[in-house]
Amino acid sequence: MNYLAHLYLAKKNADSYYGNLLGDFQRGIDTRSLPATVQNGLANHILVDKFTDQHTLVKQSQTLFSAKRRRFSGIALDVFYDHLLIKNWNEFSALPFETFKTQSYSLLEQRLPTMHQSMQQVVDKLITGDWFSSYQTLDGTIRAIDNIANRVRFKHEFKGIGEELTQHYDELEQLFLLYFPELINHVANHGLENQN
Repeated sequence: MNYLAHLYLAKKNADSYYGNLLGDFQRGIDTRSLPATVQNGLANHILVDKFTDQHTLVKQSQTLFSAKRRRFSGIALDVFYDHLLIKNWNEFSALPFETFKTQSYSLLEQRLPTMHQSMQQVVDKLITGDWFSSYQTLDGTIRAIDNIANRVRFKHEFKGIGEELTQHYDELEQLFLLYFPELINHVANHGLENQN
C-alpha cells in the first residue's frame, strides 16, 4: 500500500498518521523511543503491508504484468491502488476526498518537525506537491510511478510499466475492489490501534 491508503487505514490523529507512514522510513531509527500512539501506527503499517503482500488477489494482479516487469509490479500496484482508492472513494468513505486530503496534510504537518530528515523531506514534498491530487488521474499516477523507476540504480525495465497498468486497468480495478474491503476488515479486526 502507498501513502494515501495507509492514511485511510489510520486513526484520524497526528500520531497515528506519523506512525502509519513511518513504516516506509524506519530503517536505522530506534522506534522504541517513540510514543506508544506512534508505535501502534507503525504496527498498523506493518500489518497492512504483510496482509497485502500475501493476499491472493494481489498476487493474481501481479500475474497480469509481463515477465520483464513483474518484479516491479508490487511497487507499481502500491501507487496504483491509491489511484483506485480515490476513483472509488465514495464506496469507502462518507467524507469527501478533498476534505480527507486537506485534513491529512494538516495532521502530517503537525508532526513534520519531529520526523527524521529523510521522512520529513518526503512528507514535505507530498504536502507541498499535493501528491494525492496527482493520484486522481491515471496520467498523474503513472508519472509518480515513473519517478520511482528513475530512482532505481541498476539496469531495469520498470519505467514504462504504466502501459501495462493501462492495458489491464479494468481487471486490476475489479481485483482491487474485491481485495480492499478484505484489507479494511483485517485492520479493523487485527490492527493494534483498534485494540487500544
